[in-house]
Amino acid sequence: MNSTELFIKTHPVKLFLLASLPGAASMFASALYYTLDGIFVGHFLGETAFAALNLSMPFVIINFSLADLIGVGSAIPISISLGKKQKAEADNLFTCACIMIIAAGVLIGATLFASAPLLIRLMGAEGDFADLAVQYLRVYALCSPVTTIIFAVDNFLRICGYIRGSLFVNLLMSVLSAVLEFVFLGIFHWGIWAAALATCSGMCICSVVAFLPFFKGKASLRFCRPHFTPGLIRQIITCGTPNFLNNIAGRITSILMNVILVRLGGETAVSVYGILMFAEGLIQPLLYGMCDSLQPAVGFNWGAKKYTRVRAIETCCFTASGILSLLSVLVMILFPEQAARLFISGADKDILSMSVTALRLFSLTYITRWFSFATQSYMLAIEKPLPASLISVSTALVFPVILIGALWPLGLTGIWLNFAGTSVLAAVLSAVILLRLRRELSQKDGDIVLSV
Repeated sequence: MNSTELFIKTHPVKLFLLASLPGAASMFASALYYTLDGIFVGHFLGETAFAALNLSMPFVIINFSLADLIGVGSAIPISISLGKKQKAEADNLFTCACIMIIAAGVLIGATLFASAPLLIRLMGAEGDFADLAVQYLRVYALCSPVTTIIFAVDNFLRICGYIRGSLFVNLLMSVLSAVLEFVFLGIFHWGIWAAALATCSGMCICSVVAFLPFFKGKASLRFCRPHFTPGLIRQIITCGTPNFLNNIAGRITSILMNVILVRLGGETAVSVYGILMFAEGLIQPLLYGMCDSLQPAVGFNWGAKKYTRVRAIETCCFTASGILSLLSVLVMILFPEQAARLFISGADKDILSMSVTALRLFSLTYITRWFSFATQSYMLAIEKPLPASLISVSTALVFPVILIGALWPLGLTGIWLNFAGTSVLAAVLSAVILLRLRRELSQKDGDIVLSV
């Protein structure tokens, strides 16, 4: 089934099942290597290495954020161009985006490699703790030019209707990374640098596999002679900015949290925070994949002016996101100890007790987190980057920083509650944005806007 038949002719519920569920599974698979990374490092290398991994992880994510900006920022106008039957424009966007991602990987990778020791020292880490964090970060920085593009090609595959192909690539990446990391750490007994090398190797191999349909000319998007213009670059950056700001703002918040945690509770508190981030790393990709995989369909129908289908597709997205989030709350409340033991083997009672409390408080986040997540995705899909950026920056940086001050008297408990408080504020902001958009566009066409 080609993308036109899938996006225009398929019933919205069936489209959701065909696109969103595999998309969620695909993103979960692609994120699974981060979780396995944490599990292997915690079990084979110990608590200090696990804390070092979590200390450097925000910078690793920043390294990938620019590629994600270009990938998402190009995917939206590509989908809309295809919906408008502007094939040449779509091919040019695709080609230019690939070139921009590789160039950004070289620049950001070199910068992070050179500045890694300084960045880790500024966070308050010393001794082996700092050395391990620098080793881990530098491997990702070196591999950046050949790994970051994996985050964009996933979008390009889905635009071309290769939904199962996208799922296969992400599954393959998780399996390769896990097998290599087990071999490097469990058999060869190499250090934390090998954990990063395993993941980067899996990414590099899968990037080549993912581009095969494009190299062979079988995909609906094809490489062409690139034609860069200021307008094209501006369009890509504008559409990708909300996701980019969310990633960057979230990493700034993580860095700030880690600095505070190092001072409040040392390596133990950083490790517990890492467990929360890995728990989020299992839930958020499902939400992201579910919403993100529908963006090409929403953008295609928006470009084709089929607004009734836009509303129907987004209704499925909001409903499914809410159900998934509430199920996640139940799992974390019922099984917090089991989740903590995945990452810290042989943990003493103090660490385990802190982890259980933190996970249960953190689980409250997903009572409302789904609403702002789905709203942000909806705004992106219809090329409304300003409200999407407002949601992303507020959720990732503004609200958490405000709540750090407001909940400071509670100590570490205030840090664990920060996530749930941020989620509530983000849901309120998202409701206001949807209501305002509904009022604005109902004057032109009441069917355009998703009913709240």
